[in-house]
Amino acid sequence: MPPKTAKAATKPTTVKQATLDLLRAFGIKKVFGNPGSTELPFLSDWPDDIDYVLGLQEASVIGMADGYAQATRNAGFVNLHSAAGVGNALGNIYTAHRNQTPLVITAGQQARSILPLQAFLYAERASEFPRPYVKFSIEPARAEDVPAAIARAYYVAMQPPCGPTFVSVPIDDWTHPTQPVEARNVSRELGPDANAMNALVSALSASKHPALVVGPGVDRAQAVDLMVRVAEKTKAAVWVSPFSPRASFPERHPQFAGFLHASPGQLSEALRAHDLVVVIGAPVFTFHVEGHASIFDGATTIFQITDDSNAAAVTPVGSSIVATMKPALTMLLDLLPETGRATPTGRILPPAPGAADPIPVEYLLHALSSAMPENAVLVEEAPSHRPAMQKFMPMRGQDSFYTMASGGLGYGLPASVGMALGRPGVRTVCLVGDGSAMYSIQALWTAAQRKLPLTVVVINNSGYGAMRSFSQVMQVRNVPGLDLPGIDFVSIAEGMGCDAVRVTKSSELAPALTRGLSHDGVSLIEAVVDSAVPMLYAHKS
Repeated sequence: MPPKTAKAATKPTTVKQATLDLLRAFGIKKVFGNPGSTELPFLSDWPDDIDYVLGLQEASVIGMADGYAQATRNAGFVNLHSAAGVGNALGNIYTAHRNQTPLVITAGQQARSILPLQAFLYAERASEFPRPYVKFSIEPARAEDVPAAIARAYYVAMQPPCGPTFVSVPIDDWTHPTQPVEARNVSRELGPDANAMNALVSALSASKHPALVVGPGVDRAQAVDLMVRVAEKTKAAVWVSPFSPRASFPERHPQFAGFLHASPGQLSEALRAHDLVVVIGAPVFTFHVEGHASIFDGATTIFQITDDSNAAAVTPVGSSIVATMKPALTMLLDLLPETGRATPTGRILPPAPGAADPIPVEYLLHALSSAMPENAVLVEEAPSHRPAMQKFMPMRGQDSFYTMASGGLGYGLPASVGMALGRPGVRTVCLVGDGSAMYSIQALWTAAQRKLPLTVVVINNSGYGAMRSFSQVMQVRNVPGLDLPGIDFVSIAEGMGCDAVRVTKSSELAPALTRGLSHDGVSLIEAVVDSAVPMLYAHKS
C-alpha cells in the first residue's frame, strides 16, 4: 500500500501581504516614501503592480502624496522613516490637515523587543507625535492588528472632512502572520436637514441682495457645476472665501464678485451691501490679521453649509447646515423658487498690464495665464503675489487651481509633482516664489526622473515678499532675514535633470513660456521680477 501523501500546507498570510492586498482593494496604485532601515521589511521584494514613488526628503514626500491624492480623489499612501522622518514631514502634514487631503501615513518603528531600551531610531509615543494634525493615529498593540489599523486609517481619511491619518508599524511586524482584512464599502455623503434647508430657502427668497461665499469644499466635492446653477438661480453675487486653496467657481462668470480678504475689516466692508451671506464649503471666516468684524454685528443674516462639524461649531453667528456638498446643493437647487431679483454685476477684469524692465509681476502672471493650455492645472505657492494672480489669472473652476490652506511653505513644488503624477495627460504648472521653492526644491528630482509634464515658474524677487509686505503693514523696520540674494535656480534645476532657463527681460518671457509649456518633461523658468513690495492688506491706521 503506497504511503499517504501529506496535504500541502497553506502558506500563512503575513501583515505585509494583507496590507498590500488592502491597498489594491482600495485602488491605491502608488506608495510615496523615503526609505529608512525600519521600513526595509515592508519594502523588500516590492510588487510590480504598486508604484513606489521616491522623494528625497519627507516634506516633499508628503507634498507629492497630497497633490496626488487631490488629483485622484483617493487617499495617498505614504511610508516614512520612524520619528526622524515624521519630524521632517510635519510641516506638510499640517498643510494636508488644513487642505483636508486624505492621506494614510505609515512610519517605521524599532522592533518591539528593544523598544523598552530606547533603541536607536525608535519613536517614543509614536502615535502622539503627529497629533493634532491627523484624524486618527495608532501604533497597534499586536502585529496582527496592523492591517485592520491601516484599513481603519483609510476609512477615516476618506470620510468628509477628509484628512491625514497615521499608523506606526514596528519593523518586525511585517513578517508576522495575520488574517486577511476584506475591504468594505463605506458611504461618504451626508444629506442635509430638510427643515434647515427650507429655512435657508426662505431667507434667500426674502433677501434683496444675497451673496454666496464659496470655499474649497465645493471643488473637492466636484460640485462646481451645481454651484454655478445655484448661483444663477438665486441671482446672487459670488465671492471666494478667504485663503481658499481651490477654485470653486469660474472666475470669468458674470456673477463673480471677487476674493474676500482675510482682514476682518476689509471682509466686512466687501460684504456690507449684502443682507444675506451664505457660506458654502468654507469656514465663517478665516482671518489672518486683527480687526473688528462688523459682519458679525447682526445686520447681516449668515447661513453656512459645510461638511465639517468642527467648522460649524466654531461659526460665531447664524445657522450652520452640516452636509456634504452634492446632496446639499442638489436639494437647494430643487427647493429654490425663481426670483425676480436683477442679476448682480460681477467684477471687471483690469486691462492687460504693460511690459517693462525689470519684469512687473503682473505682466508675468498675465503672460503665463495667456500661454497656459486651456486644460492646464495650476499649483501655486507665491503668497506675496496672490492678489496680482487673482486679478490677472482667472481660473476656470473645477479642478483648475490648488494651493496650501495652511500658509506653511514647502507644499507647492512637491504638490505639483504629485498632481502631474495623478493627471499624466494634463500639463501641470507650478507657480512658486523663490523663497517657497527652496523649502522643497529636491522634489524636482522626482519629477525629472519620471519625465512628468510639469512646468515650474519661479518668481524671483530675491526675498520673502510676503514678509516685506507684513513688515510695512505692521509698521516694523529693520527686520533681518528677508533677502535671498545669489540663488541660481537654473543651475539647481539642471543639476537635478530639468530643462531650465532664466528670464530677466519682458521680451524674453513669451518665447520662454512657449518653450517651457511644450517641453517633453520638466521645465523650469526662473523669472527675475521687480522686487517692489506688494501690499497684501491695507496699512494699519
